[in-house]
Amino acid sequence: MAWSLAAALGRSMAAVPAARSAAMAATFFCRGVICYSTTVPNDPDTHEDFRPTIKLESSGLSLKDIVEQDVKEKHVMIYMKGVPDLPRCGFSSLAVRVLKEYSVPISARNILEDLELKNAVKAYSNWPTFPQIFIKEW
Repeated sequence: MAWSLAAALGRSMAAVPAARSAAMAATFFCRGVICYSTTVPNDPDTHEDFRPTIKLESSGLSLKDIVEQDVKEKHVMIYMKGVPDLPRCGFSSLAVRVLKEYSVPISARNILEDLELKNAVKAYSNWPTFPQIFIKEW
């Protein structure tokens, strides 16, 4: 008997109440077995894992200064999705595993917690994707 993920998703979506499924139809679509969401972070229908949660506390420093200070003072600084013990994407997970494999002491910041921090890191490095790892010479 062949098992189809698309069929299983279809069965599970059939159990969603009509009002909820109508709301989801505008923000959720599938191509084959890959499903995409078009919700935005401030949308109340967006899952809490993908909403910004905590912003950096104000220390009188700009985010640009905080990024510069992190990179200057930490031996290995990683800006990633999630935290080292609970990465939120495969690339961040792989980066942390490689650093841990070689017993590299790392400092990290979760860019999912603060959109402004994410943008400050992108501006600092002139690079658009994450994780971003900065290594200071010993």
